[in-house]
Amino acid sequence: MQLNTIIANTNNPKLQAIGEKVLHNERITPEEGILLFEQGELPFLGALANFIREKKHGHKTYFNRNFHIEPTNVCVFSCAFCSYSRLYAKREEGWELSLEQMMHIIKSYDGKPVTEVHIVGGVHPKLTLSFFMELLKAIKSHRPELHVKGFTAVEHDYMFRKAKVSVEEGMKLLKEAGLDSIPGGGAEIFHPEIRTQICADKVDGDGWLNIHKTAHQMGMHSNATMLYGHIEKYFHRIDHMERLRSLQDETGGFNTFIPLKFRNKDNDMSHVAESSIIEDLKMYAIARIYLDNFPHLKAYWPMLGRKNAQLTLSYGVNDIDGTIDDSTKIYSMAGSEEQNPAMSTAELVTLIKQVKRQPIERDTLYKEIKDYSNVTLQELQIDANLN
Repeated sequence: MQLNTIIANTNNPKLQAIGEKVLHNERITPEEGILLFEQGELPFLGALANFIREKKHGHKTYFNRNFHIEPTNVCVFSCAFCSYSRLYAKREEGWELSLEQMMHIIKSYDGKPVTEVHIVGGVHPKLTLSFFMELLKAIKSHRPELHVKGFTAVEHDYMFRKAKVSVEEGMKLLKEAGLDSIPGGGAEIFHPEIRTQICADKVDGDGWLNIHKTAHQMGMHSNATMLYGHIEKYFHRIDHMERLRSLQDETGGFNTFIPLKFRNKDNDMSHVAESSIIEDLKMYAIARIYLDNFPHLKAYWPMLGRKNAQLTLSYGVNDIDGTIDDSTKIYSMAGSEEQNPAMSTAELVTLIKQVKRQPIERDTLYKEIKDYSNVTLQELQIDANLN
């Protein structure tokens, strides 16, 4: 069914007006964003989001070959939603990787066609700016072409304050050491009404945005996230996306937006029910509609699970992250669908093809590496054996 027909068949005049805006590539307002959450039915939202997705990318669905390094889960902060970190006072329950141990992980991928290492972890008081600069230099010395996407804004803020340098000085030092881009973690919910309840002791929303703005001004790209489905209201979600949209208007430095589903296992918010898959799909669809200046929308499959991530490809999503290679514990420890988050290239390609989308391997900055549309399963298995 054509989108204009779907819009015309909607009985709500306000939703019809939003649909017409989407059809004509016009920006919706914060009030209209809240209205979509409150009154938009899933089929309508999905149709709008898929229209935008296909207008931007056709059927292309991106993934990359990456792995994670998590230097530590010991953390000075005590976020209520976190199942991953261990407070510094209880660090015997956590892990701390040395420079040598992390380089061992890097070297274990020698000869493998990975393009990115993603480095994030807890905020450990002994893992300083100089320590991470040494790590970055070692990675680039060993494998110069490997893209290093490293450290959330929360980690940046702490290491810069600890080193007594400005955001500009600290970011410059990390870039010179080998940092290529910044992941989107630590954003949670920007609005102080919620942030003070779930993560009061770490960098605030303005600080997070300033770190990403600084990176953009230095020519680095970054991602953005939002933790949804806990105690926030629809207003808080739209406020969060509005701040991201405004910064993107200014810098153009964000690659992708990643809604992150709250998981309630083994944390201080275990009493809060998790969102339904219907609510998840609404979140993705409205994110695609609202963030009109973000090129990409990603579903992080280790958090959602493979099948649910596959569903999002009809609700605005055009990226399902990467192979991961069972190298992250952040969401498995919180009770995510994927307890052993690893997918081969063959599995990712098959997942994408099953819903009639076009699998494209990309690098971190969305340069297309290979189109797998016409690659057979047998060819993928041969490729896997060679690598």
